[in-house]
Amino acid sequence: MFSGKLKLRKFAGLLLAAVALTSFYSCSDDDDNNLEEDTARLTVRMTDAPGDYDAVFVEVEDVMIKSDLEAEGEGWVSVGNVQTGIYDLLELTGGVTQLLAEAEVPAGHLGQIRLVLGNNNSVVINGESQPLSTPSAQQSGLKLQVNQELEAGEQYEFLLDFDVDQSIVTAGSSGGFILKPVIRVSATAETGMIIGEVHPSAVGGLGIQTVVKATNASHTISAYTDANGAFVLNGVPSGTYQITVTPEAASGLSAKTMSNVEVSSNATVDLETIFLD
Repeated sequence: MFSGKLKLRKFAGLLLAAVALTSFYSCSDDDDNNLEEDTARLTVRMTDAPGDYDAVFVEVEDVMIKSDLEAEGEGWVSVGNVQTGIYDLLELTGGVTQLLAEAEVPAGHLGQIRLVLGNNNSVVINGESQPLSTPSAQQSGLKLQVNQELEAGEQYEFLLDFDVDQSIVTAGSSGGFILKPVIRVSATAETGMIIGEVHPSAVGGLGIQTVVKATNASHTISAYTDANGAFVLNGVPSGTYQITVTPEAASGLSAKTMSNVEVSSNATVDLETIFLD
């Protein structure tokens, strides 16, 4: 599914309804931070949960914040240093994230983050590209609640995780597709990570597309394996999860389930190698 996809812009390295938004707080006395007095450093990254499409392109125009320190208008200001461009969300799986913004912002109460998307959004299905229309309510940007106190001299990181399957809606009898972003937001320091490898990663010389999903009563986090079978589930809130590994049907392999996987904040759970048969 990944081969032959149109790539308008691809970045190496690593934006669902927003169900939770927490902050990444990290104490540091390192003078190399070089933060100005009364400012904090804010980092925003984007990743994606799997979706059954060839490609899903979204155009990022801005990342804005609403600070109580802004007295004029609604208080919305761009964070600056925004990595604008068109991104294929399906390239941001398996632990890959895209840096969207990293800047110094005023310390104090941060009410919301707004992700502003452009009009150049599209989905590729069976090799055919179709436009993704954006409802008028979303054109001013998707607002995500933060309600976080930013302390001067500290660093805060937010991971915006698109749920592609829920974010793309068929436009009824008129045909076409509508983009209604559904985003899960997490904080690196307040969540954990699940990693591992799935084998075999290929059958008959062809790569296997496998989805790894962690679920409990409150959360669902998923990612594809890469070409080598490796996977990373980022931003997993603390708790006990069931892990489901589901290879594509054409592989002829059976799904596998693991229960009672414990995840703690700021820790990595290594499931090592998961063998399918």
